Amino acid sequence: MQIGAHVLRNALFVAPMAGVSDRPFRILARRLGAGLAVSEMVSSRPELRASRKSLLRVDHAGEPGPVSVQIAGADPAMMAEAARCNVAAGAQIIDINMGCPAKKVCNAYAGSALLENEALVARILEAVVGAVEVPVTLKVRTGPSPERRNALRIARLAQGAGVQLLAIHGRTRACGFGGAAEYDTIAEVKSRVSIPVIANGDIETPRAAREVLARTGADGLMIGRAAFGRPWIFREIAHYLATGEELAPPAPAEIEAVVREHLEGLYTLYGDAQGLRIARKHLGWYTRALPGGEGFRQRVVRIEEAAPQRAAVNDYFARLAA
Repeated sequence: MQIGAHVLRNALFVAPMAGVSDRPFRILARRLGAGLAVSEMVSSRPELRASRKSLLRVDHAGEPGPVSVQIAGADPAMMAEAARCNVAAGAQIIDINMGCPAKKVCNAYAGSALLENEALVARILEAVVGAVEVPVTLKVRTGPSPERRNALRIARLAQGAGVQLLAIHGRTRACGFGGAAEYDTIAEVKSRVSIPVIANGDIETPRAAREVLARTGADGLMIGRAAFGRPWIFREIAHYLATGEELAPPAPAEIEAVVREHLEGLYTLYGDAQGLRIARKHLGWYTRALPGGEGFRQRVVRIEEAAPQRAAVNDYFARLAA
C-alpha cells in the first residue's frame, strides 16, 4: 500500500477514534501490525488550536511515520489553514473527517453531516488538497441515511479534487453504530473509482477481514472498535490474510507487557491524574475476556492514583500467572 511517497508495510489502518486512538494507542497498534494509524480528529477552529486537548492530539513524539492527522470542520478556508498548521507541526498525511456521526460534531455541520451538502464537500476537498503538498485522504460513511447513500458521488468528488485514498465506513450517518455494516456500497465505489478504497465497519476477526475484502474488492481495511483491548488484532489479520492460518492468542505475559507499555504511555502523555482516568477503560477492555476480568475492572475504576493503579495491574497479572 502506498500513499503519495509513503510505502506502508500493509493495508491495515487504525481508525481515528476520539478518546482512544491517541499517541500511546497508535504506537502500540503500529508495533503490533498496523500499517498506518490515523490520529484522533483535530478541530479546524483556530481558537481551539492552542487548547491542551488539541496540543495533546498533535503530539507525535516517538511516533513512527508516516504521521497521519485527521482534521474536522465545515469551513473550507479554516480546513485549509488547519491542514497547513498540522503539516508544519509534523503531519505527513492529512485525513479529512466526513464520517463521524457524533451529535457534537454533526451539530456543527462537520463530520458525516457534511455528506448532506455535496457542493460544500467539493469546496473543502479542493481547499485542503490545494493547501498542502502532503497526501490528503478522506474518511466517509455511505451517506446521510439508508435512503440517501451518496458515497459514490462523494468518492468521485474526492478523486477529482486530488484526494489520494478513501476510507468508507459501511453505515450511514443516521445508522450511528447500530445494526450491521453494509458493504455493497463500498464494493460499488471501489468498482467505479481509481483511488484506493479502504473498507471499515464490523471487521472483528481475521476471517471477517478476509470476507470483507472478498465482498468489497477493497484495497485495505480499517479497524476501529475491534481493536479496543486487542491492538494485536492487526498482526492476527495480517497473518491470516497472508497464510490462511489463525495465530494463537497472545499469552497472558504478553498481554501484561502490552498493558504496562500502554499505561506508561498514557501517564507520560497526559500526566498521572488524567492518564489513570483514561487508562480505566483500556484496562477493562484488555481484561474483559480474561479470568476475573470483570472483578478487576470494578476494582480499578475506583483507584484515584497512578501508583495504586500500577500495583493493581501487577497483582492481577501475578494472580493470573499463578
